[in-house]
Amino acid sequence: MSPEDARRRGLTATVCFPSGNLAPEGSVIKSTAIDASLVDADGVYRHVGPAKVFITEAAAIDAIKRGEVGKGDVIVLICGGPAGAGMQEIYQITSALKSLPHCRHVAVLTDARFSGVSTGACIGHVSPEALAGGPVGKVREGDVIEIVIDRVGLHGTVNFVGEGAEQFPAEEGRLRLAARAPRQDLAPHPELPQATRLWAAMVGASGGVWGGCVYDTEAIVQRLTTPPTEEQRA
Repeated sequence: MSPEDARRRGLTATVCFPSGNLAPEGSVIKSTAIDASLVDADGVYRHVGPAKVFITEAAAIDAIKRGEVGKGDVIVLICGGPAGAGMQEIYQITSALKSLPHCRHVAVLTDARFSGVSTGACIGHVSPEALAGGPVGKVREGDVIEIVIDRVGLHGTVNFVGEGAEQFPAEEGRLRLAARAPRQDLAPHPELPQATRLWAAMVGASGGVWGGCVYDTEAIVQRLTTPPTEEQRA
């Protein structure tokens, strides 16, 4: 149907692609799955909350079941991207959240992916992934994260904006993340298949999750064997 017919029927765009200092190369959210009661009159979802950081899906689900995820928290699940868990699908986390009375007030940020039935403020495909040096791999427990999703304009941001009681603009957050070392506990899933490791390397060689893809064998080999420039070494 035409865009005009779709609007008359109340149909809207489904997803938007937030960026920011935690997702400089992009991310994706099914914005229509956010609880409508949390969306302001201008069509914008706004959430600011402390990070709860997990390296594995199992650890995040265990924390949810133990009641360790509170109202307003932002679950940050890292090491779930191509190099960490083969672009893991983490519907189980959003399913577990439904057991909490405050589930709609918990956001999820991950370098893994979601299934089509996931609901809530769930931002996935964060790039670069943690194991590729992405700033999401530098988030610490309690860091303040701000999420803004414009469901009408179809754009959004996800930014690190505070440490403890101190809050600051997104640009200051970018500088602080750049100065941080990656977390010491970053690691791929212990059962990651060798074929998936190779696939993840190919993803990186062909531009990354958001950088398109290359199907030409010679182009890929050249990319893998070309020595890095001085800028890349830095």
